[in-house]
Amino acid sequence: MELYARVRRAVYVEGKSERQVAREFGLARETVRKMLQYSAPPGYRRQQPAKRPKLDSWAGVIDQILAEDRERPRKQRHTAKRIHERLRDEHGFSGGYTIVKDYVRLRKVNHREMFVPLAHPPGDAQADFGEALAVIGGEERKAHYLVIDLPQSDDCFVMAFPAETTEAFLEGHNQGFAYFGGVPRTILYDNTKIAVARILGDGTRKKTQAFSELQSHYLFQERFGRPGKGNDKGKVEGLIGYARRNFLVPVPRCASWEELNAHLLEQCRKRRQQRLRGHGQTIGERFEKDQVALLPLPATPYEACDKRTGRVSSLSLVRYRSNDYSVPVCWGHREVLVKGYVREVVISCGAEVIARHSRSYEREDMVFDPLHYLALLEQKTNALDQAAPLVGWELPEEFSQLRRLLEARLSKRGKREYVQVLRLLETFSMAEVTGAVEDALRMRAISFDAVKHLLLCRIEQRPPRLDLENYPHLPVAQVATTAAADYLALVSPAGLLEGGY
Repeated sequence: MELYARVRRAVYVEGKSERQVAREFGLARETVRKMLQYSAPPGYRRQQPAKRPKLDSWAGVIDQILAEDRERPRKQRHTAKRIHERLRDEHGFSGGYTIVKDYVRLRKVNHREMFVPLAHPPGDAQADFGEALAVIGGEERKAHYLVIDLPQSDDCFVMAFPAETTEAFLEGHNQGFAYFGGVPRTILYDNTKIAVARILGDGTRKKTQAFSELQSHYLFQERFGRPGKGNDKGKVEGLIGYARRNFLVPVPRCASWEELNAHLLEQCRKRRQQRLRGHGQTIGERFEKDQVALLPLPATPYEACDKRTGRVSSLSLVRYRSNDYSVPVCWGHREVLVKGYVREVVISCGAEVIARHSRSYEREDMVFDPLHYLALLEQKTNALDQAAPLVGWELPEEFSQLRRLLEARLSKRGKREYVQVLRLLETFSMAEVTGAVEDALRMRAISFDAVKHLLLCRIEQRPPRLDLENYPHLPVAQVATTAAADYLALVSPAGLLEGGY
């Protein structure tokens, strides 16, 4: 640039000729003439496209490969090296790799998508799921966390679940709307199967029953992005990555999912104090505009559950999401309604709830309630020791002692009476029944009737009245006949003297 300025100064200021300047600086006169035309070096300018005689005849093949790649997964598209290999092996191309690489790079740049900056009015939201690892109860689990973002203020809500299910989607909306204190007017989603049952030929979406009910309850307007175009909801996509890097690093270690979600909620609240680049207000201050535009919350939250019909099997089990849950045997072979919540499964028949279980996220798991099978075991006592529903049922030691005594004294009938004692747990608490069993063992009244009588006496707070004739195994009290002379043994000689008798 310094030489450039000296040449121009010599001609325009000092009045030297182009020939003289060319001779003094050792330049060609054509070069001097070009320097005089521009105040700064214009750089190299190609007048015509580069000629590629070896490649031009194969450009159509490369263009076709690149066009087909746009319909393929991103990780399975051709590299320039792979295109060069195919041209060489399949088409007899004799050119080098460099000209193929340059051509491919140019074509990819020309087809790279451009985007329009978007403005986000207050009250609009975007929602999507992300994934991260977390240690829950000492076990490493994959956490599926729902992020709801308000793009105008950049405020967000994050909640984690064991699986990306319908009930998690619904519960996340319930908790998110409660956190914001209102319902967004519109929410943008991707085409998740939880919300979209099918995309019709004209591009309209047929919504799922659960999503339609959620929308009817909260009255927000839905919008869906283009299939496979995550940039349509770039705000929430960015927040998914932000939450993973900032809320879930290092990998959180929590005793339960509730503890993890309490941590995530606290992180969302702390983020409201931040002031993002390009904004003079904090997220919390900008959220006030969103809050004014939100729809009011309904009186009650939506019942966030997945509803499915089923039938009770001959094993008194109902299948829900690959797992089997027990119901009382009296409901066998009936049609039932299963409601799957995030933390529990509720089974009802008609208007009556017949079973509740903690939700299992394993596969092909069997979740039993031992009480559901006691009525059947009372009839089939031989299955007592092999009954799968009783495996792992931890009872106080007094129950085992009672069973040994019942079977020792009453044989087969003792096993049935033991099951009858267990059936008291269908009505009374474990502490109440255990106390009655302890009383029966202490009094050696070993029978179901005695345990039941002692249990009712405990509850009614009255003394027990056991008829000993009903318990022939109890020791009989021996009462001897007493004569009047026997009482003289109670009177001492010293007492007689002192009394004057």
